[in-house]
Amino acid sequence: MSDGIFVGGGGADYGEKQHLTLKYANRHGLVAGATGTGKTVTLQILAEGFCKAGVPVFMADVKGDLSGMAKAGDPGGKLHGPFMERCQTIGFDNFGYEAFPVTFWDLFGKQGHPVRTTVAEMGPLLLARLLELSEAQEGVLNIAFRVADEEGLPLLDLNDLRAMLVWVGENRAALGLRYGNISTASVGAIQRRLLVLENQGGAELFGEPALDLSDFMFTDSEGRGRVNILAADTLMQSPRLYATFLLWLLSELFEELPEVGDPDKPKLVFFFDEAHLLFDGAPKALVDKVEQVARLIRSKGVGVYFITQSPDDIPEDILGQLGNRVQHALRAFTARDRKALRLAAETYRENPEFDIEEAIREVGVGEAVTSMLQKKGVPGMAQRTLIRPPSSQLGPITPAERGGVIGASALSGKYEAKLDRNSAYEMLKARAEAAAKAAEEAERLEEEQEAAQREYNAGRRYSGSRVGRSTSKPVRRSSRSKSFGQQMQDMVVKELTGTTGRRIVRGLLGGLFKGR
Repeated sequence: MSDGIFVGGGGADYGEKQHLTLKYANRHGLVAGATGTGKTVTLQILAEGFCKAGVPVFMADVKGDLSGMAKAGDPGGKLHGPFMERCQTIGFDNFGYEAFPVTFWDLFGKQGHPVRTTVAEMGPLLLARLLELSEAQEGVLNIAFRVADEEGLPLLDLNDLRAMLVWVGENRAALGLRYGNISTASVGAIQRRLLVLENQGGAELFGEPALDLSDFMFTDSEGRGRVNILAADTLMQSPRLYATFLLWLLSELFEELPEVGDPDKPKLVFFFDEAHLLFDGAPKALVDKVEQVARLIRSKGVGVYFITQSPDDIPEDILGQLGNRVQHALRAFTARDRKALRLAAETYRENPEFDIEEAIREVGVGEAVTSMLQKKGVPGMAQRTLIRPPSSQLGPITPAERGGVIGASALSGKYEAKLDRNSAYEMLKARAEAAAKAAEEAERLEEEQEAAQREYNAGRRYSGSRVGRSTSKPVRRSSRSKSFGQQMQDMVVKELTGTTGRRIVRGLLGGLFKGR
């Protein structure tokens, strides 16, 4: 089947061969199952299939296993025999070992090319989610972003955001007249959260050069799509950072890619592993926006595949949009487990030949209950399926092999050196220095004027009948010199006048809308 990805099949005890049709691959999907049931292998064979079809892929490697895609499987290895036996059972005659074009990425820059964005590009909504801010604190953060956007103060890294928050706190009286009350307690709470984020390694995420999404969209000389693998084993120690980063990446794809309608194959497939982290504790407003992105990003040619342990980890409205399903075994030891199992079975189109709930409970490792979209996007009947073996290495490559792939990458050297250009921190620092210098000059002038006045008073002459004065005129002042705080307040009011035309447009999830 040339227009689809072979997922698996079976013999007498299983259903017909299952293919993921490329035309419907951007209608999203779900890979679910308990730990150790084969989700990673399914993820690997789907990525291989998309790659060979010329579709770039992005995937997070939370266990370190997916790096093996950069190396061909071993025909002399201990898995070769079982692989050949399975291929014969499912009728997979074209199986062969091969490596795939892989680009490694790493938020911390150790196991791949560094991945960065700017504070401004992430936006206040996702940053508030990352920092777990209260409603009042999120409001103050929004004010900081609004003033920075309007005044052309680039928020690139955490130093810029800290400086902006300090400035907002110092000028809260003037800003409060325009945007509402600004509490110093809220500013302090945000600063403490930023410190926690920095200690968790979040500072590495923010800065320049920022990620260019076009670097995900490569195809190689053979027309195969690039497999982008994010090293997430360390990142998973900060699950909120992991989930927010992937959500930001998804929102960037949504904002930047043009509409393509219903293409013959996706422009990119995005695998969201450990998807439950995205929704755990998320406010309804954020979940609603994620649902909106998932619904609309299909028209941009992007397929999103959620990988999680149970379908009930995904909100119902989003789950209903996931047309292609691979359900590995679910264990039902508790009442909650049995409820999740029943709900998972109910999301499939019934097959009169077997009980879906029982099948999900009984399938072994490397087996699954599958349902793929068919003609006109209609879900296929549930089928018990033996998943095909991967062509690339099962398990991680060595650090030396990874280093070789990174060194040979066309992107080598593009992101490694961090830039520190003039931004909000430097601009606000310059403003403060200029204001301090102006205050110092004003104080000097005031002292000179007072000295001149004293000299004039000392020059009075006594004539015996009236007070005479010297013919020299005293130095006159129109008003008393303003204090540093007053000058800063005047500067704020002056700068906030007439800024409406300079506002920066933000997208659905609060990130900068850069257009096309």
